[in-house]
Amino acid sequence: MPLATRLSPVSRRTGCRRPFLPWLITLGVCLLLPCAVWSQSFKAKDLGPAPQLQTNTLQDRTAQLNLIFHDYWEETLKHSPEMASTIGDQRYDDQLSDYSAEAYNDSLARGERFIERLGTVDTTGMSDQERLSKRLLVHDLVDRQESAVCEPWQTPVNQFSGIQVDLPMLAGLLSFTSADDYDHYIARLHKVPAAILQISTDMMLGEEAGRSEPQFIMRKVLTQVNALATGRPQDSPFASPLQRFPASMSAQDRAQIRTALLTAIHTQVQPAFGHFAKYLAAQYIPDARKNDGIWATKNGDACYAYLIQSYTTTDLTPEQVHQMGVADVARIEPQLLAVVHQLGYNDLRSFHEALLSNPKEHAQSGAQLIGLYQHYVDQMEPKLPDLVTKLPSAPLKVVPMPSFGSADQVPADYQPGTPDGSRPGEIRVNTTDATSRLLPQVEAIAYHEGVPGHHLQISLAQEQTGIPEFRRFEMYTAFVEGWAFYSEQLGKEVGFYRDPYSEYGMLENQMWRAVRLVVDTGVHYKHWTREEMVQYFHDHTAMDDITIQEEVDRYIAWPGQALGYDMGRLKILELRTEAQKALGKNFNLRAFHDEALDSGALPLDILQQRIEEWIKQQQKSAVHAATQVNSSRTTEGN
Repeated sequence: MPLATRLSPVSRRTGCRRPFLPWLITLGVCLLLPCAVWSQSFKAKDLGPAPQLQTNTLQDRTAQLNLIFHDYWEETLKHSPEMASTIGDQRYDDQLSDYSAEAYNDSLARGERFIERLGTVDTTGMSDQERLSKRLLVHDLVDRQESAVCEPWQTPVNQFSGIQVDLPMLAGLLSFTSADDYDHYIARLHKVPAAILQISTDMMLGEEAGRSEPQFIMRKVLTQVNALATGRPQDSPFASPLQRFPASMSAQDRAQIRTALLTAIHTQVQPAFGHFAKYLAAQYIPDARKNDGIWATKNGDACYAYLIQSYTTTDLTPEQVHQMGVADVARIEPQLLAVVHQLGYNDLRSFHEALLSNPKEHAQSGAQLIGLYQHYVDQMEPKLPDLVTKLPSAPLKVVPMPSFGSADQVPADYQPGTPDGSRPGEIRVNTTDATSRLLPQVEAIAYHEGVPGHHLQISLAQEQTGIPEFRRFEMYTAFVEGWAFYSEQLGKEVGFYRDPYSEYGMLENQMWRAVRLVVDTGVHYKHWTREEMVQYFHDHTAMDDITIQEEVDRYIAWPGQALGYDMGRLKILELRTEAQKALGKNFNLRAFHDEALDSGALPLDILQQRIEEWIKQQQKSAVHAATQVNSSRTTEGN
């Protein structure tokens, strides 16, 4: 499952998803393709020291590197004010991001300057983590330069992300403890018309350039926008802070704030979204592309190739990914069939039909769904010390997913908490149309979204000390989602999935992610239709139709992102197998997991390098220990 915070089209490298959320750092992309060409040539360069700086002392060079990290983070917060607010930095609470094309170009230019500054720093003699921090920041900055091939600023909204999804959810991530907090929030709402005008202009330029979202996707967006443009202001999701005034606030202050906030919604927010709705209905949607795949847009094939490499942090081609998916589907089907036989069915199709018509395997209510997720979290938490030695201090809650927009969202997602623990991490359960949702996959999803999945990994990353701030919020989809997906099978290893239906659900989740490799490349590379995608899901899974429809639309709107899950899981399994073979009886699963999680999210190639270095260190330690034992025995013998 994706994290609750979806990447904006500008920053879809991970997770992760909206431009202002803490673990995603949004830098704009350039407007011209030559920027991407420049970055490719730059990537090949040695980012070693400039000659005039080679005589600097280690202390000077370390200070220079840390200053770059500091400046980069400050620039990030300044230009992503909503993100700053969500992590507790209140300096920009009255601001909204600049969505203009000029802002994206300025952001790209800032990125170039940071790359150039990093190239002047020689890391010889620095610590392992300092060298890693430089490598990661260079990776991120160059990746964003390369994203120019997609010109994502021209497609800033879809049913999963964009101002019509992100901004209504912002209030739920903020703290309202004083009148100033409300004043700043109201000031933000007054900036909504300008932001929507910028976004509309970006989209208009995108259509003129031959780049747009599919029509049916944008009809979903129109429904979301209309919901924000109409209705009583007090019922708007933007009015939610009025439901949680601090107890210490006077009645007079409450009344003044309520009037000002509702007036801002009525006079600024709703009219702005109303204008946006008219633009979508009258101009954008009629002219939007009819084909589902990104191949139908300008530079679509090149963009998709970039997205695959960015989301998976590999050099795989679309064809290679497609064939990996086909092979993985074939691998998983016999395992599913074995469980089906155990349950008394002859084949997968008959089981699928029985499952879909079995009321006992469907949720009875949203409350039951939430209770099940909580149950699985509660039973897993005591087992965590068997899997890792370090546990996060951040608490975890299971809550309903906000109802606004949930009809287009996944069965459950994860919302990280704040680094200071003032807001806990949350598994947010989609209770919309609850009785249509199947239960067998709930246990696996609970481990994925909660522990030992997203909550464990992301909380540990945010709680790291002694590293630059940007690393605490790093997101690489292949790592973050790969770890969460890998975590699903850890439930089996510690003794869970005792119900064969839940075990089937675990394997079904594996099939689900394998199918993703096929259908994502199918629509964006092989020119499949949406109907072909849906049919492939029905042919190979027993997923309920509501989830299939949501997933298919997600892949169409979010090319490449879903590929990172299986790629990451397979890499972690590959490295675990390599470690087990190399270390034999000296292999320790907890130590392996600790090493994998120790540095936060990493590109897969860097993860592999660090695990292989760890294996060598473990081998040396084992040899040294054996030598010490033999020496002791010899001494005793003498």
